[in-house]
Amino acid sequence: MKRSPAMAAVLALALVACQRGGDATDAEAAAARAAFEQAEAQWRAEREARLLEPDGWTSLVGLHWIEPGSHYVGSSANSGIRLAMGPPELGLLKLEGDRVTLQPAAGADVTVDGAPAEGAVVLRDDGAPGGPSVIGFDGGDGQAMVIARRGQLALRVKHARAPSRLEFAGLDYWPADPSWVVEARFVPNPPGTTIEIANIIGGTDPVPNPGALEFTRDGKAYRIEALDEGGEELFLVFADRTSGHGSYPAGRFLYVPKPGADGLVPVDFNRAYNPPCAFTAFATCPLPPPENRLDLEITAGEKAYAKPSQA
Repeated sequence: MKRSPAMAAVLALALVACQRGGDATDAEAAAARAAFEQAEAQWRAEREARLLEPDGWTSLVGLHWIEPGSHYVGSSANSGIRLAMGPPELGLLKLEGDRVTLQPAAGADVTVDGAPAEGAVVLRDDGAPGGPSVIGFDGGDGQAMVIARRGQLALRVKHARAPSRLEFAGLDYWPADPSWVVEARFVPNPPGTTIEIANIIGGTDPVPNPGALEFTRDGKAYRIEALDEGGEELFLVFADRTSGHGSYPAGRFLYVPKPGADGLVPVDFNRAYNPPCAFTAFATCPLPPPENRLDLEITAGEKAYAKPSQA
């Protein structure tokens, strides 16, 4: 979940007000704390709502690597690409070079980018300008798209009636704590610097690494390498002493504002959250690089997700 620099400034101001001690009246301190807790509660509600959208991460039901050639797609047992949910026969998917086409099955109610699919349709992957083509089925409850990972193409499938969505067990958090909104200093790397980021499916990718965030906690210095996805924020992928001991074992994600002229960045660890792979086995999540495995117990943010079978 991303947040605006304006929201980060509001949280930073609330933190200052909360920590002014004797210089703040009880009423001011209480108002600042209430504003902080309200902002955190709103962020958490928005976070859960996004997860539970019909095409949110909890609806992910399949990841199918596409081999060169033609493949029947559907939920029937004789499908080359067998869907966990969907019509018995969706269509014929063909990969030639880097070109993917879909020929809908006769009588199948299939759309591509919201329009009825007629004849063979060329599909864009998620690296194309404008994003991937979206294949719709089951009256719009199901969707599929081609994604590019590790130099290969895969069919990612979502369904609004996925058990992981309908039986969602809810999110659990450590109590919101203003002390976990820390002021970090951005230390830039030379232009063009990248860092190798491994992912949960076994590959690695060089990702733009514009710099690191340095902060102190209890008198000890820490550093997190930041990633740049091209937006207005920096992306942090980290693990800490709670990973596997309260938080998700593979680490957590966090977005923070890009630094201002003073080089400072407010980092709100209360908004650290689980990657998609905490909710589904079909995600392609990045993993924390060795540099971002902190010798620090960050008792803030989202705890490990207890799936319905574990709750």
